[in-house]
Amino acid sequence: MSSQQLVETHKENAQIYTDPSLCKVKSKELLEKINLPRGLLPLDDVVEVGYNESTGFVWLKQKKQKQHRFSAISRNVSYDTNITAFIEDRRMKRLTGVKSKELFIWVTISEISIQDPSSQKITFATPTGISRSFPVSAFEEEEEDKN
Repeated sequence: MSSQQLVETHKENAQIYTDPSLCKVKSKELLEKINLPRGLLPLDDVVEVGYNESTGFVWLKQKKQKQHRFSAISRNVSYDTNITAFIEDRRMKRLTGVKSKELFIWVTISEISIQDPSSQKITFATPTGISRSFPVSAFEEEEEDKN
């Protein structure tokens, strides 16, 4: 099922925001609500955020694809125009639209979780089950560019 079909399936009874300034705030609030770092989705031009609380499904739409470098861990991450996930406490599963560059290839990220909060580690998993963990602090909200 495509991400757009998933969105359509979960739109009923969802909270949907389309004001760009509100979308950025709501995306950070969602991360905070599920106890994930606020800097995990550093998106700029978000035009829609939807959240169906009863199913745990969330979607974000942005004007164009974005690449971001998490300098603390020297990793590039690509965010597609449509990002979807099912969320629960300390976890985003069945994630679509997020890829991380490992060496010279882009690897799809299908799950992000913090299994043991005391470890201060966040784990990123691929659809094949391979995972890597990094310090949670690497994904805290970065200072906005003042340029």
